[in-house]
Amino acid sequence: MTITGNVHRVSVDLSKPLAQEPQTGHNRWHPAIPPIVRAAPGDRVILQTRDAVDGQITPTSTAEDVGRVNLDVVHPLTGPVYIEGVEPGDLLEVRIVDVEPASFGFTVQIPGFGFLRDEFPDPFIVHWQIAGGYAVSPDLPGVRIPGAPFPGTIGLAPSRELLGRVAAREQALIERGGFALPPSTAGAVPADPAIAAEALRTVPPRETAGNVDIKQLSKGVRLAIPVSERGGLFSIGDAHFAQGDGECCGTAIEMAATFHLEFEVHKGVAAQRNIRDAQFARDEYYLPPELAAPRRFYATTGLSVARDGQNASEDATLAARNALLNMIDYLGYERGLSRQQAYALCSVAVDLKISELVDVPNFVVSAFLPLDIFV
Repeated sequence: MTITGNVHRVSVDLSKPLAQEPQTGHNRWHPAIPPIVRAAPGDRVILQTRDAVDGQITPTSTAEDVGRVNLDVVHPLTGPVYIEGVEPGDLLEVRIVDVEPASFGFTVQIPGFGFLRDEFPDPFIVHWQIAGGYAVSPDLPGVRIPGAPFPGTIGLAPSRELLGRVAAREQALIERGGFALPPSTAGAVPADPAIAAEALRTVPPRETAGNVDIKQLSKGVRLAIPVSERGGLFSIGDAHFAQGDGECCGTAIEMAATFHLEFEVHKGVAAQRNIRDAQFARDEYYLPPELAAPRRFYATTGLSVARDGQNASEDATLAARNALLNMIDYLGYERGLSRQQAYALCSVAVDLKISELVDVPNFVVSAFLPLDIFV
């Protein structure tokens, strides 16, 4: 692809955590975080990123090391990038031109984190070697995962008004007994307390995208994000080599990466069309079609019925949970995997799909396992 504008590059020292190179990025969302790059639409921006847990997991890490991971530093993002001419109400189109994956990746189960955290209280790790478009691991022998690298976290800074609304609604959720992470200065970058005390954590996705974990956001995607702050203030990180739809154990095949990006501004479109959340489009497969929609698969299903027999009403979360638990059982019986191995494999390769949302009281979620990953 021909580059029509300037090229801007940001590299990071992967031997250092973000706190030792704060000029390269941040791990909170706040409009007062100063940009590290200013670019015009049409420029090429090349950003190197750290992994999601900021280098705490290495090829020699053990399950015991996983149990000591500091989640306060999640996710180290490279940015912000200030895009010239971008104003609130615009729609910023981000084009991922290329992704360069690292050679090492990992999948971990962190106590207290993940969709089935109550079923899997112990730490676990899978070390991946990445080469030639595939990932393999001695911790999951006989498995080869095809890759389509993408950013787990990609988005824009909120305006002060949006930041205030988000913080208020998430605090209200906590007070109702929900699970959310309020602002915290512990491990925050920038460490400036004026920012860290009110900045949003990067764990949930929000209106300006963020930790969306959408695996189709690989090379060739056009991601459109509604702008709420002047310049957009774009950041990226949390690279994944491969992931199942759902990322159920809380991690995919996590890695460092380098992203090649271009931007286009659609003036006033978000405001005119009342676009409130990110949208995306592609002109080619995110994986070869036989991998994106595998010919050979095994699928389990789940219903809105608890394992004690109690029927819930129209509960897609419960249905998804049951589909996953059924798949974990299948992988144990048919493939001889431990429960933790099976849970990790589901997170990186099994796609959760809503099969129906209308047959009250029971929704159906299906879990699809591609069989060609077994070699």
